[in-house]
Amino acid sequence: MAEAPKDIEALIEIMARLPGLGPRSARRAVLQMIKKRAQLMRPLAVAMTRVCDSARECLNCSNIGTADLCPICADAARANGQICVVEDVADLWAMERGQAFGGRYHVLGGTLSALDDIGPEDLRIPRLIDRVTGERVTEVILALNATVDGQTTAHYIADALAGRGVSVTSLAQGVPIGGELDYLDDGTISAALRARKAM
Repeated sequence: MAEAPKDIEALIEIMARLPGLGPRSARRAVLQMIKKRAQLMRPLAVAMTRVCDSARECLNCSNIGTADLCPICADAARANGQICVVEDVADLWAMERGQAFGGRYHVLGGTLSALDDIGPEDLRIPRLIDRVTGERVTEVILALNATVDGQTTAHYIADALAGRGVSVTSLAQGVPIGGELDYLDDGTISAALRARKAM
């Protein structure tokens, strides 16, 4: 059985480390890029070099941008007293796509996990507490995933912020728009029932 040349095999191994790509998917992707080198591989290489040289974490919220402060933290209009706490940058970008939040963000970099030995100091929780005081924050919105670790982290942050004169809220959880009860899991239905509101 013929093997790929070492350089190509090395590229496949790197691609296979990406989330959602296993060795077979990475091999298919690399072969497609080689096949369409002018349309795919060269522009990708240029874009990756550019991003590698310019991308950096925002010094304030840990969003990814190209300057010391991301556009959200640099926008004075976003300093409205609200901070939305998310686990990672992908969650921040998802919130921004919804265009429903006009405040600033704080990226934790994960969640508390006793199994993985991740404590508050391993995340950006101390930095969040500093920001609440320094930026005159009035509300912290916890937009963490509805997992055990996510909810543990939310409770820890709520306890850490208790008595600091800031309102701590969380996103509503429950039935999604267009969702049918028969297809939802028991936890989602229970959360939706607890979060019910008057019509």
